[in-house]
Amino acid sequence: MADTFSLILVIVTLVTGVIWALEKWVWSKKRQQKMAEVEAQTNGLDPKLVNKIAPQSWWVENSVSIFPVIALVLVVRSFIFEPFQIPSGSMMPTLLVGDFILVEKYAYGLKDPVWHTQLLDTGKPQRGDIVVFRYPLNPSVDYIKRLVGMPGDTIRYTREKQVCIQPAGTSVCKPVALSNAKWSEFVQAGRPLLRVDEKLGGVDHKILINTQRMDDVAAYKPRSGVSEWIVPEGHYFMMGDNRDNSADSRYWGFVPQANLVGKAVAIWISFEFDRGADSALPSWIPTGVRFNRIGSIK
Repeated sequence: MADTFSLILVIVTLVTGVIWALEKWVWSKKRQQKMAEVEAQTNGLDPKLVNKIAPQSWWVENSVSIFPVIALVLVVRSFIFEPFQIPSGSMMPTLLVGDFILVEKYAYGLKDPVWHTQLLDTGKPQRGDIVVFRYPLNPSVDYIKRLVGMPGDTIRYTREKQVCIQPAGTSVCKPVALSNAKWSEFVQAGRPLLRVDEKLGGVDHKILINTQRMDDVAAYKPRSGVSEWIVPEGHYFMMGDNRDNSADSRYWGFVPQANLVGKAVAIWISFEFDRGADSALPSWIPTGVRFNRIGSIK
């Protein structure tokens, strides 16, 4: 859907841009020349007569008016910031359903909005980043997860919900630091989820763990029976902060560099959808605004 909108936006910008250029440098000059010829034969032109002699078509007028706006939207959305909506709870407690976020498009390089070809290298992903990317198994769908594994890393995930990272070129797998565990307001199957502080790279954030779910991840495992993954060059390993409720790299594999869309940096609005079972409101209509969530993503 996002790719379709980008294609439509590019086409509309090109069409209105061509019309704007033709009007500025061709059609308007022809009208001026025509009016000058008529004015030379008269003592002056009535404004109403000018419109009859050299009328501007409605579609030209509208195209000239909207082109600067459409062009600005295209540039901002393609190369600077793009809004996204959080559709699921896989990134709780960091991001909630109903959060609308801004994604920094230039964080990992400038790409053309249609074919996603790299135009300019402006930065690299860092461990701990919240990344929007095109789902490797269906690139028309955008996913959002936290970057856990860098190229060359060995990632292990234990039955105790502990992430262990062995960076490329090292021989020691270091457990990711966890602290300050406490029960949260989030529940699954009637049981509260444990909220834990995690330090991933230089990023401090919170994750949710279901202590009742102790089974191994029935996942994408290059080594049968072992929850261990070696991240290929040019790829990344992503995980949701809601560790037991996230379809991520543990289940479908690695994210290629080319699939990266940008870095999530802020929440610009957050809607809540809490309603009783007897509510007549459609599920997509918000019931309130969470003003306290607006701002940078923590």
